[in-house]
Amino acid sequence: MPSHVLPSSFVAPSLQVSSSPCSWRTRPSPCTSCHLSPSSSSKPLLGSHDYSLLKSLTRSPHVVNSEADSSTRRMKEVKERTREAFYRAWDSRAAMEMVDTVERLGLSYHFEDEIKALLQRFCDWNSSEDLFTTSLRFRLLRQNGFPTHSDVFGKFMDKNGKFKESLTEDIWGMLSLHEASHLGAKNEEVLAEAKEFTRIHLIQSMPHMEPHFSSHVGRALELPRHLRMARLEVRNYIGEYSRESNPNLALLELAKLDFDMVQSLHQKELAEIVRWWKQLGLVDKLDFARDRPMECFLWTVGIFPDPRHSSCRIELTKAIAILLVIDDIYDSYGSLDELALFTDAVKRWDLGAMDQLPEYMKICYMALYNTTNDIAYRILKEHRWSVIEDLKRTWMDIFGAFLAEAHCFKGGHVPSLEEYLNNAVTTGGTYMALVHAFFLMGQGVTRENMAMLKPYPNIFSCSGKILRLWDDLGTAREEQERGDNASSIECYKREREREMDTVLDDEACRKHIRQMIQSLWVELNGELVASSALPLSIIKAAFNLSRTAQVIYQHGDDNKTSSVEDHVQALLFRPVSSNGHAQITMH
Repeated sequence: MPSHVLPSSFVAPSLQVSSSPCSWRTRPSPCTSCHLSPSSSSKPLLGSHDYSLLKSLTRSPHVVNSEADSSTRRMKEVKERTREAFYRAWDSRAAMEMVDTVERLGLSYHFEDEIKALLQRFCDWNSSEDLFTTSLRFRLLRQNGFPTHSDVFGKFMDKNGKFKESLTEDIWGMLSLHEASHLGAKNEEVLAEAKEFTRIHLIQSMPHMEPHFSSHVGRALELPRHLRMARLEVRNYIGEYSRESNPNLALLELAKLDFDMVQSLHQKELAEIVRWWKQLGLVDKLDFARDRPMECFLWTVGIFPDPRHSSCRIELTKAIAILLVIDDIYDSYGSLDELALFTDAVKRWDLGAMDQLPEYMKICYMALYNTTNDIAYRILKEHRWSVIEDLKRTWMDIFGAFLAEAHCFKGGHVPSLEEYLNNAVTTGGTYMALVHAFFLMGQGVTRENMAMLKPYPNIFSCSGKILRLWDDLGTAREEQERGDNASSIECYKREREREMDTVLDDEACRKHIRQMIQSLWVELNGELVASSALPLSIIKAAFNLSRTAQVIYQHGDDNKTSSVEDHVQALLFRPVSSNGHAQITMH
């Protein structure tokens, strides 16, 4: 990685955003003809002027000025003071609140040992704790992979198995319980009951709350913390924490310094990706293909929020960017005969297989072949695992699923919802992304859990379904207008209309898809409860992919939420120190 870095004051100028949400799978207009001019959806987030600016900035020499040195020294001082505060934290509630605040401010990677020690101490439950503390303890332990049981909430229920009405007077406790309830797994009825109980009573209480607290509760009801993209939550919480009546000013200062430092790191990563992408030259040769390296990078910032996973973000962004081009070939450009040849060549995974391909496919095949081998080499060098066969398999599966989808579209067949989702999880890129993530992070990889990737584990499937369903909610209307491939909404609509012999309203179908997403989150939460040989790092990556999908696509489903351009600017280009009160809407 180059030593230079984009200045923290850099703001991406005149961002150009397509009318559709950025997507691994937002498709150009389909056509059975093999020659199609680019649609508006292939418009890049970075324009040519932006590329030139990034390029010029990355050629500039790296200058470590006195201000940067001062920030580094200040960060070190504040980190030591915070570390000492962890050691002095003997009051359980205060210690839990401190851990929660540090995690929300994006600082936990600085204090892993201290937090782990406190979490182990939190495993000793105190039966006399109030609702707020019990709920906070439960949430902190479960989201960090510690054993938890929902029975701890039994003391707050009456003899009829319902939560006591007296709890509604404790608004902070109700809010804490509401946040904890979203980590509930299948068959944890007490948490399902808690979710509904707190939702109803918090809504009823909002008109009587102070405006600031009412706004806080409203955001929790619209999108609980467990479902929020980590780096966006950091950005938002820094502003929120600064407005609290008694914030820890040293911790707040550290959070702002750290956010801007990580933002500079992301700018450096993006510069390297843009340089690689321009040198690769795919979109110069394939003018129908999407040119969206920045949008692909946003996905990996969501999947790998830990600043230390820099190479993971860079390498996975490369894979996702190539996936978009392959998707465009299958959806809009290649004939069925050409697509069959392309699929066969990838299954052979041999440079000699290129000979049978048309010219436009050869450059894409070579880019995929070389990039995948380069990633495998990096993993071998850094983690000593030979994984080319594992990475190849994910691409072979994607190409096979793409071809099946192309045949389906060509024949005018609308599959059942189950058939559609099983195939769409693969074409959506989830299996490819998470298998690459598993090996790129390299944490806790063993031969035993490597074997668990064949077939793909259920946590990958759940995450992939959430991604696909959010994708459809965000893009289905536009794709339907273009006459594009079937979506989950259309598949469900056709299926139910045949069963009920009546016409279903589109909004009713969309409501059902949202309910499916909620159910999939409950299934996904089960991975935090069940004992698994998979490392916690890849479990968290699967959760993060699901969270990022909502951020990417929700503006297409609800235009009151922030757009992708808003998120890109907030995360990658606007230093938090210049506007600590910025608020990004993530409903």
